[in-house]
Amino acid sequence: MGSDIEVFPLTIDQTRCEAYGFCTEAAPALLELDDEGYLHALAHPVTAQAIADAEAAVRVCPVAALRLEAVPVAE
Repeated sequence: MGSDIEVFPLTIDQTRCEAYGFCTEAAPALLELDDEGYLHALAHPVTAQAIADAEAAVRVCPVAALRLEAVPVAE
């Protein structure tokens, strides 16, 4: 029998995002702003190695446009 594992989707609320870019500075391998100011996730879901960077991006967003939650997945 397999054990439960978790994935970590990084959710972007585009209606809240104001393109300050603090999150892209905190996690450049995970997030980028396009030429029109829309934020895009580069890794979905976030790998275990990048959790700290994703948490930092969530923390520095002044408008709370990012969310990172563990989602259990049966193996």
